[in-house]
Amino acid sequence: MNGITFRDVTVRYPSRPIAALDGVSFDALPGHLTAVVGPNGSGKSTLVRALLRRIPLERGNIAVNSATLGNMQAREFARTVAVVPQREEPVLPLPVREFVTLGRHPHRGALSALSAADISAVDQAIHLAGAEDTLARSTDQLSGGEWQRVRIARALAQQTSIIVLDEPTAFLDVAHEMAVFELLDSLARDGRTVLLISHQLNLVARFASHIVLLNEGKVAARGTSDDVMQGAILERVYKWPLVITRDPAVGAPSLLPLRKQRSTRL
Repeated sequence: MNGITFRDVTVRYPSRPIAALDGVSFDALPGHLTAVVGPNGSGKSTLVRALLRRIPLERGNIAVNSATLGNMQAREFARTVAVVPQREEPVLPLPVREFVTLGRHPHRGALSALSAADISAVDQAIHLAGAEDTLARSTDQLSGGEWQRVRIARALAQQTSIIVLDEPTAFLDVAHEMAVFELLDSLARDGRTVLLISHQLNLVARFASHIVLLNEGKVAARGTSDDVMQGAILERVYKWPLVITRDPAVGAPSLLPLRKQRSTRL
C-alpha cells in the first residue's frame, strides 16, 4: 500500500509511566489530506518522531509506500518523505535560497553542482510557499511566520510523494494560514500523500478528507469530519464545553467553545 501505514504503534518514553502512543493504527493515503488532531500531550508530535526514527517503537510497525520503515536507508526515506517538524533551528544562519536548496540534497551527490532541475524545483517551492519576499535575507532575520513558510518551501523542494507537517501554521496570520491549507489541499488533489498534525480543528474539518483524533496516546475517533467533529466526543477529549455548528461558507462542521458559567457573588 502506498502512503504511510501505522499499525499498533506503541511508544513509551523512559521517564513516563504510561505510553505516549498506545496501539495507534491508521493509514495516510495518496490523494488525501490526513490530519492528526488532539489536545496537548495526546501523542501527535510523538507520531512524527516515531516516523523520523528518533524514538524506537515498543510495539507495532510503520511502513512507507509498503516498505518497512526500519529497512529504509536515510537517503531513500528523504527521497520519499519530506518532513516539516514542529521545532527546528538551523545550526548556522543561511541565506534563504540556500536553506531551501537543502531540500535537493537527497537527489544530488555530495559535491555535485545544482542542475537545471534542482534550480527549477527550488524556484517552484519558494513560489508555492509564498516565500519570495524572504529571499534577500538569511534565516536568522525571519519572523516566526516567515520561517514557517521557508521551511515548507524546503520540504516542497524535495519533490517527494509524501509530505508530513507538524503544526505548519503556527505563527502564521489568517491569510498565510489559509494559504498553507489551500496548498496542502492542492498537493493532495495532485496525488501526494499529505499527513498534517494540527490544533486547528475548524480548518482541518474544512480541508481534511480523513481525521484521526488522539487522546492520551490512543485513537479516540477517526473518519470524516462528520465522524470526528461530534460534540460528545470532543467534549470528552478536550474537557471543555462546546457546540458543533456548520461552517456557513462550506458546510463543514465547526467547533465553537463555550464560556464556562461563573457564579455571581454580591
